[in-house]
Amino acid sequence: MAQSPDQSPELRGPRVVLTPLRAEHRAPLRAIHREPEVRRWWQMPDDDWPGNPGPDTTEYTVLEDGEVVGFAQWYFEPDPDYRHAGIDLFLSASVQGRGLGTEVVRVLCAHLIDDHHHHRLVIDPKVENTAAIACYRKVGFKDVGVMREYEMRHDGTWDDGLLMDLLAREFVR
Repeated sequence: MAQSPDQSPELRGPRVVLTPLRAEHRAPLRAIHREPEVRRWWQMPDDDWPGNPGPDTTEYTVLEDGEVVGFAQWYFEPDPDYRHAGIDLFLSASVQGRGLGTEVVRVLCAHLIDDHHHHRLVIDPKVENTAAIACYRKVGFKDVGVMREYEMRHDGTWDDGLLMDLLAREFVR
């Protein structure tokens, strides 16, 4: 089971800190979510987002030099026959293109593989999100296949998603 925020560890990379989501992070994260460069890839959040995850989801605020610059979460499938974890993240447009996304993905993957012993991780960017896909490939994620008409856009049309997975033994640290 995912950990409650008070039980979730702070995760550190060379430049980023993933800290369990706190109430004071909600407004900055909602503002980042509204940035056009972020909004185009993410669904409209519920009114109580972030901070109300399901029981199998753990949310983090991404900090750089103490500033809120993004959001990351992980969730897992508890059935032992299908056990795996999935991740999602976004970063403010102001910090994109500097390798922070790759660092966040590496930090999360290391936590899930080393601390939670997941052998397989998944992520599902939109097919058109080539920058995110390149980031995930740097860490070792492989394309599994295109999920056609996977996610509805804000205008009611559909986007294809790319299912990607990473086996623990393929993780590029």
